[in-house]
Amino acid sequence: MAGTATPHDEAERAREICLRQLAVRPRTRAELATALARHGISPEVVEQVLDRYDEVGIVDDAAFARAWVSSRHQGRGLARRALANELRQRGVEAGIATEALGELDDTTEAETARLLVDRKLRSATGSPEAVFRRLVAMLARKGYPAGVAIRAVKEALAERDAEAAEFADQVDADALAEAGTDPDRDMF
Repeated sequence: MAGTATPHDEAERAREICLRQLAVRPRTRAELATALARHGISPEVVEQVLDRYDEVGIVDDAAFARAWVSSRHQGRGLARRALANELRQRGVEAGIATEALGELDDTTEAETARLLVDRKLRSATGSPEAVFRRLVAMLARKGYPAGVAIRAVKEALAERDAEAAEFADQVDADALAEAGTDPDRDMF
């Protein structure tokens, strides 16, 4: 019976595929299952191999989620909302994602938003209103809630110079956040 793959051969092939995938970067169970299915591995063997990898700790979605949240928040400045979306796309279960995201509190998120604004503000040009819009939009793309984004930009502008401080004094961060106002449309 040369040429016929045995279940053992298929399991070995599945393990090799998983190890190649994991050599590139950590993966979730769902990502590995998708890769194995793409390579034609049977669902039974996928389940068997991934269960074994779970048992020995090679695949750990909770550890993956914690590391992902920490890395992407510190490295890219992403907020909880953006991180939750990324974890969902990688197949992390909602409960596991929520637990990992719980390590980021409101204070940490606000501090990170402010650091991002301060960094971008150094090279920002244009009127205070235009800078305000660009910086709030940048934070929104990173998943920050409107209130956090508006307050961080307002505080940074208030410290920049007299013209920016005058503009910042006119911004009612709470009203804009509550109204869900698009900073590119109505300012006041």
